[in-house]
Amino acid sequence: RARALLQQLPPQDCDERYCPELAEEERRQLRVFSARRRLEALGQGLACPVPGPCHGCPCRKCGRRLNKGDPGISASRLGDQFWHPSCFSCHFCHQQLVDLIYFQQDGRIYCGRHHAELFRPRCASCDQLIFMEECIEAEGRRWHLEHFCCLECEEPLRGQRYVMRSGRPCCRGCFESLFAEPCQACGDPIGVDSEQVTHQGLHWHARAACCCCSLCRTPLWGQGQPLTCRRGRLFCSDACSRLFCPDTCARGHDASSSASDSSDSAFASAPSPEV
Repeated sequence: RARALLQQLPPQDCDERYCPELAEEERRQLRVFSARRRLEALGQGLACPVPGPCHGCPCRKCGRRLNKGDPGISASRLGDQFWHPSCFSCHFCHQQLVDLIYFQQDGRIYCGRHHAELFRPRCASCDQLIFMEECIEAEGRRWHLEHFCCLECEEPLRGQRYVMRSGRPCCRGCFESLFAEPCQACGDPIGVDSEQVTHQGLHWHARAACCCCSLCRTPLWGQGQPLTCRRGRLFCSDACSRLFCPDTCARGHDASSSASDSSDSAFASAPSPEV
């Protein structure tokens, strides 16, 4: 219950004591924002049997009939309407509202978190609402200017190139040293600015020296021709793969997969993940 309350009713959304780094103007805006929400939107549902005059009324959420005496939830801010207890949930996240505390907007009920986000963006780093005039938006999320930093070295990234990693930004240097895929041919990491070819979960630099037949050195990048991948190496044909790996083919180890490998021309050529 405590975890659900912290999720649905973030204390930093209504109390400046939980936001020690805010500037004075931001504190003022938070106080005004919080007071207005309490006055205009905050309520607590009442659990009670459905009264006789409401016999047969539909549940506000699911529309199913509620009969006299059935357990129901009423919300005074939304008039003479009832919900099934399991239907009294946030319109956005659909979680049942802890202690029946709700915020209403345009006839819908929300948990505190998602009601606040109807009016203010939330920083993906500190989880506080953003009251500054400027913020950074990337990948559908927003950050305070000072909180948009590399997830590894915490270097500020405003105006810098970055790569998204697990929903958080990573600077180019950290990405290439920690997360970049190694090239199967040369062994070097495939950098942010490098194009790559991916096949069967393996990666190559998209250049003739790396993405080529391991036997005859025929370039394979951008050719659109069938290829074979065996033992982590690329080949332009099944014939080349058999000549390069005769012991494997003699044992018939790859017999069942060679036909599908040699006809598989669907490999991806694309830049590494970027901004």
